[in-house]
Amino acid sequence: MNRIVQTLALISLVSTAAFAEELKYSIAPNFFEQTPGGQTLGACHGGTVIDKAGNIYVSTDTDRGIVVFSSKGKFLRAFGPPRIHGLELRAEKGGEVIYAARPSDHEVIKLKLDGTQEWSIPFPKEAGHYQNADGYKPCAVTVGPDGSIFVADGYGSNYVLKFDKDRKFVKKFGGAGPEEGKFNTCHGIALDTRGTKPLLLVCNRNNNRVEYWDLEGNFVRVIQKDLRMPAAVQIRGDYAVFPELQGRVTVLDKEGKIVAQVGDNPIATQRANYGLPKDQWKDGICNSPHGAALDKKNNIIVSEWSLFGHLHKFVRAK
Repeated sequence: MNRIVQTLALISLVSTAAFAEELKYSIAPNFFEQTPGGQTLGACHGGTVIDKAGNIYVSTDTDRGIVVFSSKGKFLRAFGPPRIHGLELRAEKGGEVIYAARPSDHEVIKLKLDGTQEWSIPFPKEAGHYQNADGYKPCAVTVGPDGSIFVADGYGSNYVLKFDKDRKFVKKFGGAGPEEGKFNTCHGIALDTRGTKPLLLVCNRNNNRVEYWDLEGNFVRVIQKDLRMPAAVQIRGDYAVFPELQGRVTVLDKEGKIVAQVGDNPIATQRANYGLPKDQWKDGICNSPHGAALDKKNNIIVSEWSLFGHLHKFVRAK
């Protein structure tokens, strides 16, 4: 009986490995400057985005806020407020901007790339389900084709909140629960325009799945389940990358099929381990992936939920 179980497990492992190797990656060790700006990166509980020039933006919980690296991994500058959790970079009239969620500060903000804040969406009491501002702890934000703003309040109410382009509250959808159409920490969100109509792609983190919702707030379908706490999503071209807090990063194609998995950590105690010391880190192994982005060549940049700040670059094979 044990031999049968072992054989089935081996078949499953081989099948999964083949399934996940449409895109192949290798680690770029020590890619990022180890002491950016003359100091360690510091605590990170945020995300990663890449601008048109290939510069890499990593949000931190330090006083430096967002730390910017060149496409070669060299420190360029730092700006903006600390404690940015989820961020999205968008090209708009007048240049590129960052939309960011700050759960500890109970707001969503819009920043220019020089750090100038354009606006804030504070506690939306008109949503009707909050007792006070402390209940509003947004994890992530994205923007619809008409300028509507969608805020994933994953650390607060487990609703996605929709605002119009003028930041007026429109509706809420979701709510807490394990079943389809409910959230258990809606932790990441992005607008997906790869299909016949734009949809919201939501990371339902503690339900271990990623799913589609339409722009009116209706549940559409689960894309992938049995993931390891998918924390965020970033889309480029045909692919979407998902850092999984439990020690792995997964890439899906536009049909929702797994085409790559990198950084898989076999040691369960190192997964989602904020205080894991540096002497236990290994090249090519992820401990607590929290943010990720694809560059123009579909290389993967990963930032971890880490007391010390931990970054990776996985290079796509030609």
